[in-house]
Amino acid sequence: MFDIFEQPWGLLIIAVVTLPVLLMVRRIFPEKRHWWQLALPAFLAVAAFGLDWLIETDLEKINKVINTGVKAVEQEDPDAIEPIISEGYSDSYHRNKAALMRHCRRRLSEPLVERNIKRVREIILSPSKTTAEATFTVRMVFDERSYVYQSYKREMVARVRVNLQKEQGKWLINQAELLELDRQPVNWRNI
Repeated sequence: MFDIFEQPWGLLIIAVVTLPVLLMVRRIFPEKRHWWQLALPAFLAVAAFGLDWLIETDLEKINKVINTGVKAVEQEDPDAIEPIISEGYSDSYHRNKAALMRHCRRRLSEPLVERNIKRVREIILSPSKTTAEATFTVRMVFDERSYVYQSYKREMVARVRVNLQKEQGKWLINQAELLELDRQPVNWRNI
């Protein structure tokens, strides 16, 4: 329904096309000139950015959920992860949300990640707009006090696939699979 609002470019293009049309109409019919006619393209341009600012699209909501998860790991805050996980969560290692949260609390109870740098590669939204799949990479810079830093390495790049589901108007993660670590194929059981 709001596909035109995915980006402000739709209304901006209309604004750019409207200006020469209005200038031609004003030139052809000088008796119909009004000051507000020149303000119309400016109004459309402002409306484009206003609507973009006001309306949060599904893609923006999905990115927000992913960013929340990445930041929560960086800040070692499992309580921030729990609200973005679906009650029906399961993956190849964690059979449900409770198992995932136990794992998160155990891993995030001590220093782990100093900084996460996320790069979303692709978000595929289903035609029904009730499910989505996001694939992204995260470069993790480990804390000097973490067991990974002390026994393995300073940084690592992980590629992750996350399946999301829209529940009561909110996007929640219902599956997260680890695909690669430092360009080597892995899964949850390998780590």
